[in-house]
Amino acid sequence: MKILLVDDHAVVRHGYASLLSACLPEVEIAQASSGEEALQCMPMVNPHVVILDIGLPGISGLETCRRLRQRLPQLPVLFFSMHDELSLVRQALDAGAAGYISKSAAPEVLIEAVRRTLTGHMYIEQAIATQLACHKYLPGAIDPRLQSMTPREMEVFVMLARGFATQQIAQNLSISSKTVSNYMTLLKQKLQVSSQVELVHLAIDTGVLRIGEAS
Repeated sequence: MKILLVDDHAVVRHGYASLLSACLPEVEIAQASSGEEALQCMPMVNPHVVILDIGLPGISGLETCRRLRQRLPQLPVLFFSMHDELSLVRQALDAGAAGYISKSAAPEVLIEAVRRTLTGHMYIEQAIATQLACHKYLPGAIDPRLQSMTPREMEVFVMLARGFATQQIAQNLSISSKTVSNYMTLLKQKLQVSSQVELVHLAIDTGVLRIGEAS
């Protein structure tokens, strides 16, 4: 079995690669630090499953998933992310993901998710699946105000709503502070809000942010 692990943090990649190697027999782990690198190495690695972070430098994890699925429609893509906001989970599933778990999940959850997606099943972490069920999720059922947002805009939107400073967002997404500021201006125009407070309220109204998460 071959797994391609895509995350821009080397320590995270190596840690989870060690976990997977210890728990899954005869597994081969390939690693990539970006969506571009993942797409480039696909022909050489030929993985059975891809474990993918959403917050990648360059093209986002969501866009990477879409491109992978266009090339290989049967390839299972499992998102493994620090973000568990429902709008991001919905976009991941709409992009063709076979599963979604958060990085706060127990190690055995990751192992089970890999095993399930390899056998053609969808796997969503229980806490996230419960939230989706409560919101009566259906593929494509994203709030109309968010439908025009690109994956990168959604990532910035989530971080802004959670109270991240411009510099923090820039560091997390490996982009410049000026680029973050440009996204902030664009998001306010798209979402028709004029302040950070209105943006947080919108995030709560659309399920992107749960009450108590904003700093």
